[in-house]
Amino acid sequence: MMGNEELKVKGIVEECAIKAKAAARQLAVTSEAAKNQGLIEIAQALELKSQEIIEANREDMEQAKSQGISGALLDRLLLTPERIKAMAQGVREVAALPDPIGEVSDLKIRPSGIRVGKMRVPLGVIAMVYEARPNVTVDAAALCLKAGNAVLLRGGSEAYQSNRKLAELISQALRVAGLPHEAVQLIPTTDRRSITALGALDQYIDVLIARGGEGLMQALAGATVPLFRHGKGICHTYIDVDADLTKAVDIVFNAKVSRPGVCNALETLLVHREVAARVVPAICQRLQEAGVELVGTPEVQALAPNVGVASTEDWGTEYLGLKLAIKVVSNLDEAIEHIHRYGSLHSEAIITENYSSARRFLETVDAAAVFVNASTRFNDGSEFGLGAEIGISTQKLHARGPMGIRELTTTKFIVLGSGEVR
Repeated sequence: MMGNEELKVKGIVEECAIKAKAAARQLAVTSEAAKNQGLIEIAQALELKSQEIIEANREDMEQAKSQGISGALLDRLLLTPERIKAMAQGVREVAALPDPIGEVSDLKIRPSGIRVGKMRVPLGVIAMVYEARPNVTVDAAALCLKAGNAVLLRGGSEAYQSNRKLAELISQALRVAGLPHEAVQLIPTTDRRSITALGALDQYIDVLIARGGEGLMQALAGATVPLFRHGKGICHTYIDVDADLTKAVDIVFNAKVSRPGVCNALETLLVHREVAARVVPAICQRLQEAGVELVGTPEVQALAPNVGVASTEDWGTEYLGLKLAIKVVSNLDEAIEHIHRYGSLHSEAIITENYSSARRFLETVDAAAVFVNASTRFNDGSEFGLGAEIGISTQKLHARGPMGIRELTTTKFIVLGSGEVR
């Protein structure tokens, strides 16, 4: 039986969902030009109110620092004038993308005389639970609007003030553009029971995008709303016996250091035994100079100083910070086996000049994105040409990998006749 507080949270969430459902019906028949105008208004609001956003973000940053949150996670939370400008540019890029809604495909004449095809339509109401990254609030709003969906946003509690300000500006921009302002709503509570409540509102919410780790997935274990899972990123890079070792050092460094607090950052490095002595010392030195803590197997410890002992838990850990686990393996098969045992189906890479090894890795490794001679940091909607992304799906149904506009739509059959009966 629910207590008073739980009922209160459920009521707050349900009220938002009811409004979103009504807004979604309006958006589904809104023209491309009108949606684009709404996006342009959002981009302009972000730029004009940049200082207000930074002030709200400063509150979150001060609170996060007082709680001892790590530097990499603080970086995810931080908003700067440059980052806000990039967010606005991202919204404009979404506006410039082709609108898939109403697109008709596979139209065929059947023997009965009817014509049967598929029309692309919005999903409807999307709920999203995500980590403390305020830029995701804007990306999600832009993509959902372009695809004709309403969205309910439940961001990480550490970013609440930033998200509240961003959602307020987006709502105002939608009003200016003549669009339903309740098409984008921030759930106005950080109570974790709001997550469970969202997962139970299948009469209003069509799909829930869950970005987070095991704790989030447990909170949604009983969800009746269909889920898109953006799971943790335990990403591997394997340096093959036929690798270009100069490329390998640069790729590994970028994958680990460029932005360690994101899901496509490298967490485990696998190195073929025959090249380990030639590449492990250089990689370890460069990473350590950048402040990366290293743990590894005994072979790795013998090749480089100041490398800690890697435990079994390290192989299954998403550090989201400046720490890396390193293992020497005998061959490609052992690397693939390690990835299948400990990977999270997110991003996996091989560095090799051997075509057969590359092809085998691509065909065998099970992940949302598999790379040859490139950093896992490229697993990103913008880098893949999708504009922004709402998440990286690590499951296999409906969408897999970076989710852009088309992944936020579905299709329905349309049937055109001229009096045919069966």
